[in-house]
Amino acid sequence: MSPVNAPDAPGRLGEAVDPLQLRSYLIALDKWLEARRSELEALDVAVQESEHADELTRDIALSLQLWQSIQTRYRRLLQVWDRGRVSIREREQLSSLVWGRLDDDTWSGTAASGLSLPEACRMSDALCGQLRSRLQLDPAGTQAVARLRDLRATMERLRDQVGLEPPQTIAAAQARLAQLEGRLTMINEKAGRGGDIGGLLGPLEAEAATFERDLIVGGVQRRANAQAQQQTAQRADYAQRLRADLLARSQQLDELVAQVVATVSSPPKYAVPDVTALGPVPAGNPGELEAYIARLEKVGQAMEFVSRAYSDALRGSQKLANELIMLRSEADQHQLTDQQLSALFAVADQLMQRSPRPTETLTALLDACRYYLSWLAGQPGACGTVD
Repeated sequence: MSPVNAPDAPGRLGEAVDPLQLRSYLIALDKWLEARRSELEALDVAVQESEHADELTRDIALSLQLWQSIQTRYRRLLQVWDRGRVSIREREQLSSLVWGRLDDDTWSGTAASGLSLPEACRMSDALCGQLRSRLQLDPAGTQAVARLRDLRATMERLRDQVGLEPPQTIAAAQARLAQLEGRLTMINEKAGRGGDIGGLLGPLEAEAATFERDLIVGGVQRRANAQAQQQTAQRADYAQRLRADLLARSQQLDELVAQVVATVSSPPKYAVPDVTALGPVPAGNPGELEAYIARLEKVGQAMEFVSRAYSDALRGSQKLANELIMLRSEADQHQLTDQQLSALFAVADQLMQRSPRPTETLTALLDACRYYLSWLAGQPGACGTVD
């Protein structure tokens, strides 16, 4: 069984891919998908006939799921490619589809979620290489040169992957890579001397494939963890800003409540929510942070309700003062001089100065002033009028 390796992907994330390079890549990827599917079918048959079928069936299922995810992304690429009718926008979208994360639901919730298309292809190559080695499908000695070439290519990929490891794990990864490269050098030297290397290639291929898979999955997990930490930090910052805003609003509400209580005779009886009762913003646990934000948002809704209630009460009291001003203006406009009207206005002034204002009494008194003023204005000769 001759191994097939995925083609190299063109371009990079965030840059418009070259159409000619992408065309060649799509052709090569189509051939790779077809060959890989045939290879997986043959491997599946071999697994079923193997004495280790129970151990290898999971790897076959994983390889088939990964192949399906790659094919789904390939079909999406063909849709956007549209036989080469692509503008700069479509080329950028194609680059994103190649180098962005696979979004196939097949992979949601597993350690492999978030693989890019090239990473998924390399992981498929690694899985199939591991299966071939464990099943010992290559005839001894007939493909030694090709297998050595593939191993050298694998070491190059491993070197690139190891270079992406974080400081805390790169030393161990470099040591393991050096050990694998040392074994490959020893095998090459033995092959150069004409020795039999058939029994040495399989274990090295299996270990290299496992190491490559571990590096790819580890990189995906690190990116996922970094993204989760970034999201948590952003949510924590939002919680801090929301809490500070609510604390400032609570002070403003306390002042509004005090003003309404001093002005309105029958003020609303709502308490201003205490933001400090929720405690500080929790750190570390995303679940606790989201629950805290939900409580902050409920406090914000309660503050909005309290603010509307007390603002409406204050506007009602201010409306009475404005109405008194308008009635005086109307009396001046008609040049009405009446002792009783002046007395009513004087009483209204006195009531306006009270704290709190007797709202109901003022409302009735201003109604009386309005009716009396209207009656006076309609009496000919009773008062002086000016049109």
